[in-house]
Amino acid sequence: MIRTITRPSTARCTLPMYIGFLLSEPNGVSCSRMASVLSISHDSVNRFLNRESYEPKDLYREVEPTVNIEGGTLSVDDSVLDKPYAKYIALTGYYYSGKHHQVVKGINLITLYYTDPHGQNQPVNYRIYDKADGKTKNDYFLDMLVEVLSWGLKPAFVTGDSWYSCVKNLKAVKNHQLGFLFALESNRLVSVEKGSWIQVQTLDIPNDGLVVWLRDFGQVKLFRTHLKNQERHYVMYLPDDKNSSDDKNSSDDGEKFPNLNQIKFDKLHSQHWQIEQYHRAIKQVCNIESFQVRGKTAVKNHLFAAICGYVELQRLKAVDIISNCYRLRRELFNEIISSFIEVFAQGKEHLNPKFSGVVNA
Repeated sequence: MIRTITRPSTARCTLPMYIGFLLSEPNGVSCSRMASVLSISHDSVNRFLNRESYEPKDLYREVEPTVNIEGGTLSVDDSVLDKPYAKYIALTGYYYSGKHHQVVKGINLITLYYTDPHGQNQPVNYRIYDKADGKTKNDYFLDMLVEVLSWGLKPAFVTGDSWYSCVKNLKAVKNHQLGFLFALESNRLVSVEKGSWIQVQTLDIPNDGLVVWLRDFGQVKLFRTHLKNQERHYVMYLPDDKNSSDDKNSSDDGEKFPNLNQIKFDKLHSQHWQIEQYHRAIKQVCNIESFQVRGKTAVKNHLFAAICGYVELQRLKAVDIISNCYRLRRELFNEIISSFIEVFAQGKEHLNPKFSGVVNA
């Protein structure tokens, strides 16, 4: 957690400085490189990374003023931060990567990502997978969900991929009186007629979904999409007090979940996709994978700073200072490059094509 100090700090390296370095450094990130850029000692950067002890709640406090905390969509997903050559870096392990489609060596980052009703989106909680905790990714998800609700976040829906759609998770979300959209594996069993269980991949599902009984859970609405020549299945749920239709002329009288239709599904599915864009941005723009420290505390503080860098980029985007997360770095060196080209080209006119006038025979 962010420390409260009793006297003025003499630290030469601070969190804002480190975040700025991560967002601006185009090459490898290291303590030596930052020390060289800012003309401070290497030890100042190293001491900063090993001194602080930031927590997920510090992230939430930073994010809370930038979003509407009520009525949004909370998404869960994880991503592997590639560290293929790490031998002594803490928190590294072997995890399946959707990017590489195989097990790779790296750090597993699990995130809760919130999209508010106005379209503003930010990460609100995270965990770094640590085998010493003795927990699974699903355990981390449930812990984080309880935390953000206790901190004051009031989402309307929770979304996640098939890894997080176990019955225990679905029941936990239901018990918090929240709606959800979760992906299902194609072999999950549902019942359309009482006493008959069938895999979701064998069903004929209309565009507006099909109300089914999900085994060991209860009634949900099932949807199917086609992405990259693959069929994908999703279940949606609304608490009982939110099931009534707002349309008095609706033809779905008596149907369960009349408000869950193709339009609502597409909206939630699109909001869930924001977390995939977040994973791409923190790797490509925030240098979250680029570090050379080894200790657990230093690694955690680096990851926290990189996530805070993304939060700042989203804040700049919200006030129209930048159009997207990639714009800042893309334009950061424009003036320097332009000045270099202008100086470099001086005195080299002999390399230009020579003009020679036409001579009439």
